[in-house]
Amino acid sequence: MNWNYLILILAATVGGGLIPMTIKRVSANFSIYLLAFTGAFLFGVVIMHLLPEVYHELGHQAGVYIVLGFFLQVFLQQLSHGMEHGHTHLPQEHHHHIAVTPLLLGLSIHAFMEGIPLGFKYDDQSALPSLMAGVAAHKIPEALTLMTVMIHAHKKRSELWSILVCFALVTPIAALLAGWMGNRFEVVQHYLLYVVALVVGAFLHISTTIFYESGTKHHELSRKKVLAIAIGLLLAFLTLIFE
Repeated sequence: MNWNYLILILAATVGGGLIPMTIKRVSANFSIYLLAFTGAFLFGVVIMHLLPEVYHELGHQAGVYIVLGFFLQVFLQQLSHGMEHGHTHLPQEHHHHIAVTPLLLGLSIHAFMEGIPLGFKYDDQSALPSLMAGVAAHKIPEALTLMTVMIHAHKKRSELWSILVCFALVTPIAALLAGWMGNRFEVVQHYLLYVVALVVGAFLHISTTIFYESGTKHHELSRKKVLAIAIGLLLAFLTLIFE
């Protein structure tokens, strides 16, 4: 396990969470284009690195688990209300109650799932560093959205820090746990591949939802959002140089 990768993900999560904690008013357009860029980057990494890996190892079974992962994410977003892809669903000014527990539960399960593939041993040497970069990029808007919601839930400053630090640790801990168990138990390493396929499905759901929904009116794709998506995909293509 490369500790530098885990530190990068931890730093990206904390950095994303600090944005709404230090800037009183974050531009809506900034969030839209950041989501589009990171979603496209993650999408490209999944298509070019993870999909070939799971299909090579699992054959047609991979498709079954990818579909299951896709709909598992649909279920999880019923708890998190889509914070993984930028949905805040903040209440109106006259109504300040936000059910924090299910939001944190759904997003934490998703974050734990994100970490498991980071502890897997890939045949493709470029898969792990590319995935690490994709997850780190995705963590920035994910943490930004989480802390925006927590601020509107009127959490104290100390509570905000506790939530952010705990959330930032979930994905690295999952990666360490998966890597540790996979190295010691061959059967665990084998079944981790099925979990990777599930997470691929979840990533596909999140990234495609970002393309067509998050931050847009009537699900349109503006020129600037298309440009952000194009840059994200271009960087994903550049990860092929790791091979």
